[in-house]
Amino acid sequence: MSKAHFEVYVDAEGQYRWRLVHDNGNILADSGEGYASKQKAKQGIQSVKQNASEAEVVEK
Repeated sequence: MSKAHFEVYVDAEGQYRWRLVHDNGNILADSGEGYASKQKAKQGIQSVKQNASEAEVVEK
């Protein structure tokens, strides 16, 4: 079972954003940008879930 969940919320500018929150309350990741619709924010979450599950760590 996951120890984190995604939250979709509206920011002060009226844009939709998402954040990945650990059960302890720490924010692990966020959208970094506002979306015009809740649907677009949820698409951003799906993209992260699909593309980051096996992402490598690259040191720069």
